[in-house]
Amino acid sequence: MRVIQTHLMAPSGHRTGHTCLGFFDLELSSNVRLYKIALLRMRDGRFRSVAPYAGKNLAATFSPALAERITALALDAFGEHAHAA
Repeated sequence: MRVIQTHLMAPSGHRTGHTCLGFFDLELSSNVRLYKIALLRMRDGRFRSVAPYAGKNLAATFSPALAERITALALDAFGEHAHAA
C-alpha cells in the first residue's frame, strides 16, 4: 500500500464540518487504486482519511485499523504541510 500522489491545498472547510488539508491518491494493492481521498484535521486535532463521495454517499469505507494505516501514510506523504495548517 502506498500514496501515489498528493494534491496539496490551503486548509478549507469540508462537507463533514472538519478542515480539509488536501487530497491524495492511494494504491491499496496492485489491483486497487483509490483517488481523491481527503485528509482531514478533525475539530479535536486528530487526522482522518475519508474516501470520496459518489453523490451523497461515500464511495468506500475503511475499517478503523485500515483507516489508521492509510492516514499514517498520508501524513508521511503530506509532510510538514499537514502539521503546519
